[in-house]
Amino acid sequence: MKALAEPATPGAVRIGAGMAPSVPPGPPARRSAPMRWLVLALETHIALPLFALVLLGAIWGGTLHALEAERQGAGKAAHDATRELLDTYEAQMARSLSNIDQTLRVLKYAVEQDGPTGALPTLAAKGLLPPGLVFQVEIADSGGRVVASNPASDTRNLSGADYFEYHRRTNGDQPFVGHTGFHARNEEPHLHFSRRINDAAGHFAGVAVVAIDPAYFTSSYERSRQGDLGLLGLAGLDGVVRALRIGERVSWGQRYAPRAADRVALGRAFDAEPRYLSSRPLNGFPLVAVAGLSEAEQMADYRQQRRAWLLGAGAGSALLVAVVILVSAWSWQLAKARRRERMAQETYAAASEASPDAFFVLRSVFGAQRRVVDFSVAAVNSRAEQLTGLTRAHMTGQPMSTMLPADLGSAIFADLAAVAHDGVAREAEWLTRALPGEQRWLHRQAVAVEGGVVVIVRDITERKLAEERIRHLAHHDDLTGLPNRSLLRERLDAAIVEAARDASALALAFIDLDGFKLVNDGLGHNAGDELLKVVGARMRRCLGPGETLARFGGDEFVILLPDLADDGAALGASVLPLLERVREAVAEPVLVEDQEVQVTASIGVTFYPRDGSDADALMMHADMAMYRAKELGSNNVQLYASEMDASVEEKLMLLEGLRAAIDSCAEGFPGACQFELLYQPKVDLRSGRLFGLEALIRWHHPDQGMVSPLRFIGLAEESGLIVPIGEWVVRTACRQSMEWRRAGLAPLTVSVNVSARQFEEKRLVERIAGALRDSGLPPDGLEIEVTESLIMRDLGRSVETMRELEAMGMSLSVDDFGTGYSSLSALKSFPISRLKIDKSFVADLAHSADDQAIAAAVISLGHKLNLRVIAEGVETEQQRDFLRANDCDEMQGYLFSRPVAAHEIARMLAPDTADTAQERAA
Repeated sequence: MKALAEPATPGAVRIGAGMAPSVPPGPPARRSAPMRWLVLALETHIALPLFALVLLGAIWGGTLHALEAERQGAGKAAHDATRELLDTYEAQMARSLSNIDQTLRVLKYAVEQDGPTGALPTLAAKGLLPPGLVFQVEIADSGGRVVASNPASDTRNLSGADYFEYHRRTNGDQPFVGHTGFHARNEEPHLHFSRRINDAAGHFAGVAVVAIDPAYFTSSYERSRQGDLGLLGLAGLDGVVRALRIGERVSWGQRYAPRAADRVALGRAFDAEPRYLSSRPLNGFPLVAVAGLSEAEQMADYRQQRRAWLLGAGAGSALLVAVVILVSAWSWQLAKARRRERMAQETYAAASEASPDAFFVLRSVFGAQRRVVDFSVAAVNSRAEQLTGLTRAHMTGQPMSTMLPADLGSAIFADLAAVAHDGVAREAEWLTRALPGEQRWLHRQAVAVEGGVVVIVRDITERKLAEERIRHLAHHDDLTGLPNRSLLRERLDAAIVEAARDASALALAFIDLDGFKLVNDGLGHNAGDELLKVVGARMRRCLGPGETLARFGGDEFVILLPDLADDGAALGASVLPLLERVREAVAEPVLVEDQEVQVTASIGVTFYPRDGSDADALMMHADMAMYRAKELGSNNVQLYASEMDASVEEKLMLLEGLRAAIDSCAEGFPGACQFELLYQPKVDLRSGRLFGLEALIRWHHPDQGMVSPLRFIGLAEESGLIVPIGEWVVRTACRQSMEWRRAGLAPLTVSVNVSARQFEEKRLVERIAGALRDSGLPPDGLEIEVTESLIMRDLGRSVETMRELEAMGMSLSVDDFGTGYSSLSALKSFPISRLKIDKSFVADLAHSADDQAIAAAVISLGHKLNLRVIAEGVETEQQRDFLRANDCDEMQGYLFSRPVAAHEIARMLAPDTADTAQERAA
């Protein structure tokens, strides 16, 4: 009871007053189990429902049996109707196809007798031509040119038609049935039947063609017989539908696998409608007749009858159930009244003993004017004994004034007295140190009963601890344990309010780790996570009490420095020493997975109230300052200045211009395309032969002129516009390469760079295949360049994509090799044919021993792996001589040629200039 003495803040909930629980009597003598079951079964509210269940089973069993017989009969009738429909349709198609074949034979005979041009007039004069409104007759010569037609049409060529190619290759007397397609003359669908025409020597002399609207073959569809969802159709043995009618809609071209002849089966074909379907081959033609009836329409009468039967059985069942419920309810009420008191007593005793809560039943002790002056303990449960450390015998019958004399005037007694007086339940939570053991959080609920109150006490310590853990997780980063974005925002808002009240200032620093993406992609996410934890701990050690370091997301952190003196221009000087310590701590090398890596920090700083009056403005300005630090070479601290807003506006304008540039290069755009591809030659270091080109994009902005790729490629990557830009580059490069080949120039392999965003796009392989297909360029004329860091972002998926490209016949090369973190074991699995030495290693080859050693090692490694090695950025003869002396295979750079327009490449490849170019490379 000591636990109840702690002060609490009560809450009130209105409830009704109940009866005071009494001490349950001892359990009565119990009957044997079989006797209890027998007595229970003989009670009316049990026996009557059991009898009703048997009767309901009989009613529904008979009903369902009758319905099943009706269903089987309706299904058999539908099978028979489908067979009858197929018989009729097959006979009609046999007559129609026989007439068509007869027409083809007559055409063939007439051509052999009267020649291609005289056949149709002869047949027309004899009245042997079919009506032109339905049948279109054409005769083509051995070259595919239509020399005669009925009705007459413009001259056209059939050499590309599938039926023409079939007869040209096949010397036989069998008719050919083409696929349904649109007639070139009137753009209406037609199904073409054809026969081969031979000359007197038995050689191919052309074809005789009869073209018929596919609707002709389904014109026998009758809605009165086949309904709105019936089906008639012709399908080829090749699985392609020539004509199909469902209701009023005629279509063709679907896939259909012919079933066993004359077998009726229920299934779905052509749409989601279930039908009874059957098919049968047509003699003399590679066709099958298909007929079907909608299952829903065929079984409609059965379903209507089924609903009537079910409604009748349901109504009878409902009446029976209603009677049984009324009688059973009356019987149950009588039985319930006999058991109520005993069950209430047993339930209370069992519930209170099994409950994890402590129960205290208190009787009110009244003084003058019926005022509650004390409570006596009437009963407690076992949990109350455990909670208080007192026995039940010790507590029962004791007045609270005796047990807790010092606390009668406390808030808890006033709370209990109020509950006993007004009947309103009250709840409270409090932290107690009066119980045995450690301090605990308790929840108390006091409920009025007749003659007193019942107090229910629950130990909620675990819940409180869990809530505290949840609050911590909701406001801290899982990886680093630092405050997260949500807690940062709360502290920033509070710091702004405090600074406004005290006329002070605060600083907000936005930190982005330079080079983290390279580590994360090259060594994996686990290494990246370990690096973030180490760097976060270093930065936190640089801060003092009251200063906040939060992880904003990814590799971004934010530092909040409150309580600064608002000294105007001196604000920057007050925080720069601390931020420089943070920057230097970040830049120290970190050992991750037995490999030493290093990242730096680009830091942007903004101040309140100088740079903004709210959290959103401060975050945005700190972000702008951080990006300015990156633009200035990274690894530095920049203070926000108002002119940085113009930089953001410039990016937005550049992004809008990029979208317009993409639109200008779309097919059908009336203006000129703003993008242009330049091509930088690649030459063989041994022979000086020009063997390939690298395609490089340039942007002619309508207002700003030539925009460097360094300005817009990164922006396109961030916004996702790199995907349509990359597709334009691939298509343009393939088309230009094919134009050079058609002009008779030597075939060259064109290299195209693929960005990380493009490489992760699921349709990359499909887009490249489409570019090759549309341009006609063979796959070996295109090389895909991917960066080392791009591959390592998702090694398994990258290798899978590269193998798909390799299987198409393209070659792949690794660009910027040596700048990433790829391992040699991973390099062995790449399906590549070429390594490209990054220009950062080539620039100082003439005087840097380190770069010479790296370049020589890459060349040796490439040759050991049977790869060709190319160096980019070769600008001096000394660089070329070193590469040649170390057996580098190829080079590209300004020493041979800058990136030039397509017409300049054509000039280089011309016979009179090719030798000069080769001498320059040598």
